[in-house]
Amino acid sequence: MKSAIIWPKLWQNQAFGQLTLLLALLYSSCSPNYTSLSRSPRYTQNQPSKHPNYSELTYWAAHPQIHDPSDSVPQPLIAQQKSEQPIDVFFIHPTTYTDKEAGPWNAPLNDAALNAKTDYSSILYQASIFNNGAKVYAPRYRQANLRSYFPVTKADTLSALAAFDTAFADVEAAFLNYLKLWNEGRPFIIAAHSQGTTHAKALLKKYVEGKPLQEQLVVAYIVGIPVEEDYFSSLKPCSTATETGCFVGWRTYRNGYKPNYVAAEKKKIWVTNPISWSIEPEKMSRKEQKGAVVQNFNKIYKRVADAYNVDNVLFTRHPRFFGSFLLRTKNYHVGDFNLYYLDVRENMQQRVSSFLGTKKAG
Repeated sequence: MKSAIIWPKLWQNQAFGQLTLLLALLYSSCSPNYTSLSRSPRYTQNQPSKHPNYSELTYWAAHPQIHDPSDSVPQPLIAQQKSEQPIDVFFIHPTTYTDKEAGPWNAPLNDAALNAKTDYSSILYQASIFNNGAKVYAPRYRQANLRSYFPVTKADTLSALAAFDTAFADVEAAFLNYLKLWNEGRPFIIAAHSQGTTHAKALLKKYVEGKPLQEQLVVAYIVGIPVEEDYFSSLKPCSTATETGCFVGWRTYRNGYKPNYVAAEKKKIWVTNPISWSIEPEKMSRKEQKGAVVQNFNKIYKRVADAYNVDNVLFTRHPRFFGSFLLRTKNYHVGDFNLYYLDVRENMQQRVSSFLGTKKAG
């Protein structure tokens, strides 16, 4: 069994705004009992902050050739962990550059504290979902600041658009380097959350949809950002739990709640139910949920959230886990993956088995 280490809680000194409580519940633990790494990644302050060279491992938050938090496995799942790794996962992390008051529009790549915050939040709690039988690749990139999603003035809007362009240029370069240096024709999954999904959508449209690469695509988990009905022309939403070469996505809110910007949306948004894996409106109860990873990475919480995909979003009742009575927000965006951690992890296995079985039969 791989050894446990004590993870540094470097993000505890970061400002999380309105997401502070939920991030604390989802991304930290009172127990230092994280499992599966023999050492922590190293963080340096002297990396170049422009034009990352993705042939160098220093520009990857997760990579098969380094020990990183994406290798971690919750204690109850270790016995089920597969040693074979027939597929790759290209994971694009969400926004962790959240200080809206100061600093450049794009995150520097040489910010050691920010890199640690990314690794011990989204890489540990999200990218690790996909490590069973897969090689996980997650680039560091000059992510756009959180304020890029909320421009106030025309100048802010132009700066935000430029920030997203810079961030996508990095993700694009990382993906092309991954294909050139490491993919070797292997099947792959694209997984992303929030800002990561903003870039994953563009990546899929430019390099996968209708291209030879689509033959290698097992599935895309593009979560937390709306995928409009007309965004893709030939890449389709998955309609079953075993369908491949397609995408899934959702945004999670408490029953009956929609932010104004969601209520104002005019287009149909594809919404997958992460318990049933259907795109048809369907209510799934907590009893049918596989499990969540929230406070303690080494604990699988059962019957935490139900799921009802309707009206362009995914609804759930108030999540149920130790300490959840403190959770006042009705926007569960930061928990899109973690509330359904085991559901996604097991679904990935279903789709991989289906994909490999189809290829073998062919």
